[in-house]
Amino acid sequence: MSIFPKISLRLEVERYLKEGFMNKEVVSALGKQEAERRFETLLNHLSHPPSFTTVRVNTHLASVQHVKNLLLDELRKQFNGLSVPILQHPDLQDVLLIPIIGPRRNIKKQQCEAVVGAQCGNAVLRGAHVYVPGIVSASKFMKAGDVISVYSDIKGKCKKGAKEFDGTKVFLGNGISELSRKEIFNGLPELKYVVKNLPSAVVTHVLDPQPGEKILDLCAAPGGKTTHIAALMHDQGEVIALDKISNKVEKIKQNALLLGLNSIKAFCFDGTKALKLDMVKDAEGKPPFLRESFDRILLDAPCSGMGQRPNMACSWTLKEVTSYQPLQRKLFTVAVELLKPGGVLVYSTCTITLAENEEQVAWALETFPCLQLQPQEPQIGGEGMMGAGLSFEQLKQLQRFDPSVVPVRDTDIASLGDAGIEDMIWLANKDCIGFFIAKFIKCKST
Repeated sequence: MSIFPKISLRLEVERYLKEGFMNKEVVSALGKQEAERRFETLLNHLSHPPSFTTVRVNTHLASVQHVKNLLLDELRKQFNGLSVPILQHPDLQDVLLIPIIGPRRNIKKQQCEAVVGAQCGNAVLRGAHVYVPGIVSASKFMKAGDVISVYSDIKGKCKKGAKEFDGTKVFLGNGISELSRKEIFNGLPELKYVVKNLPSAVVTHVLDPQPGEKILDLCAAPGGKTTHIAALMHDQGEVIALDKISNKVEKIKQNALLLGLNSIKAFCFDGTKALKLDMVKDAEGKPPFLRESFDRILLDAPCSGMGQRPNMACSWTLKEVTSYQPLQRKLFTVAVELLKPGGVLVYSTCTITLAENEEQVAWALETFPCLQLQPQEPQIGGEGMMGAGLSFEQLKQLQRFDPSVVPVRDTDIASLGDAGIEDMIWLANKDCIGFFIAKFIKCKST
């Protein structure tokens, strides 16, 4: 049962998305009424968190069982001794799944309030605490130790430091303030929230990196997939990570060091310029690179991010949403040139638009005759969406994670006790963020 309103979009963006999800192929196959129902269901799901939290274990440093035991101990503390199941994914052996408990519907709202930004609110719904940088408003009488109600400013209209806010806000839950209002607004630096999602782990397994290979992560930040690639290779080989933003590259380097992964080399470099146009060999192994230098390439492309959950409001214009397709094609063209014959290219996005997903696959197959679409292992998401002119067989080789295929539901300890493991795994596979994966093999030299 839905407790949050459907995602709030600009009218032009909602119309654009609806045209994609109600294209001629889809309407012909499903009927107009069913196509429209599925689209509205998707918009409703995007404002709600997935049913499971995904934890990827760095098997280079610890066993899955060891991490599972640590998590079980922590959850017993949080739930006063109650046992919350932690499942090892049957197809992703380094992934653990923790069900999200909630929502609770009998919470009494408090007179003392804190309003947080939309990003912070989204993170809270995935299990994060509220930290000072996420707070934009607090009641004027708030003291340390007060029980407070927390709201999300989904449209970004609340002024920093406000003592009250009567605009559009969504109730998230109650908590205990560890600081007074005066202590909260003292200019601390910003925090960032990082949430792991199941399809993000799937895409690296689809790439299937092997020990000793040279692999390129073309748009690597924040680096979760980079470190996953290195771990799956047992840290044997070379993983090149590129990103345009220097502080993000430093974060990748820090994470590699923290996780004990020595095969990763991260560079601050524009992926669209990663192809070396002259044939003079660069002995230092820095970008740009010569043609056909890599065994496998992951292009987790910059995208509109319309599949992220929970997301209650998106203020992007249609121009912003549609600006990614040309950039993705530039990066894709570079990736094809850098890939060795016989090499594997995996393209992925965390968005739901037809233009950034299936249309890109159709364009790639037409533009690069050297590429062949490949079946994926593991195949956890659903098939691709109709509308880009791809055949039924081609659509079956894609993975589109569409959260609208399952109903929004409540989860409590009692219901978890009644659920079978297979049912919970099925739900975790389906009720995740919107995501897309395509896998290609380069059959011959370009």
